[in-house]
Amino acid sequence: MGGAIWLKIPLSWVINDALVRLAMNGVLVLSLVPMLNAGIGINFGLPVAVVAGLLGMCLTVNWKMTGLTGFVAAVLMAAVIAVIFGSVFGRILNRVRGREEITATFIGFSFIPLTNFFWATAPFTNPAMLWPIGGKGMRPTIGLKSSFAKILNDFLPLEIGPFVIPCGLLLFFACSCLLVHLFFRSATGKAMQAVGENEGYARLCGIDIDWMRQLATILSTVIGAVGICVYAQSYGFIELYDAPMMLAFPAASALLIGGSIAGRTSVLNVIIGTFLFHTMYILSGPLANDLLVPEMAEIFRLLLTNGVILFAMLHAGGRNGKPCPAM
Repeated sequence: MGGAIWLKIPLSWVINDALVRLAMNGVLVLSLVPMLNAGIGINFGLPVAVVAGLLGMCLTVNWKMTGLTGFVAAVLMAAVIAVIFGSVFGRILNRVRGREEITATFIGFSFIPLTNFFWATAPFTNPAMLWPIGGKGMRPTIGLKSSFAKILNDFLPLEIGPFVIPCGLLLFFACSCLLVHLFFRSATGKAMQAVGENEGYARLCGIDIDWMRQLATILSTVIGAVGICVYAQSYGFIELYDAPMMLAFPAASALLIGGSIAGRTSVLNVIIGTFLFHTMYILSGPLANDLLVPEMAEIFRLLLTNGVILFAMLHAGGRNGKPCPAM
């Protein structure tokens, strides 16, 4: 917050925006936790989950479902699609032990061109989703104003002087965090963590390693699909085609800033990391303007996003020249 004072930015504006961004992006960051705790690594295949969420929302918009009903329907359909995608994704990762992160990255990058073809030929009928000329092919950006835009943001907002607390959005994020926390306190969650910490010991305990890894991938995919629904309703738009391709990297950076450690990543890491990461994002624009170099904002964001991941991988590799293990 010292940066806001130095840049002479109203503290209320920074806090208001940071709270919205925390909950808006937090569920996407939360989706990385199951795979990390299962020892698979950072889910750089997050675009797979995002596409599942986009499909759920597109179906809802196509059927002209609005309000809270529309949002809930989008989340439920996204979750069902994510279970299917996650099952296939998990099977692939089980076949590439030790190379999960790079494999997930290329799965995500390869999946987007396939979905681009789908968006261009999808048989949706709502004119608001289609190109106005020709009436075929999905628009790159679909507005949610007439559907469920800001349905969580505008639910029970609390105004305290200049501060506006989006209680509905924060409550949804808090419930998501609580569910993940409770899951990892359950027998299944502890078994999943055991797999991440020591596969040999977990196998001796009778834990099905492959199933736990696949379950972690499914959970990550489902949470990610729900996360993009939360993000889109807060943003007010659905972004298709290449938009989901790079979403995994800011989420990974946020989690690493929060102090994530392989096999021992908690909800607290998600909350702290997301808040810090997006607060820095907020301040990057005014900082660039203060330096009279507007392009610096995007440069700073890219340096922050990729630099944090690189540092974490170098740190995980240790000082003895050993290969970097899965995050």
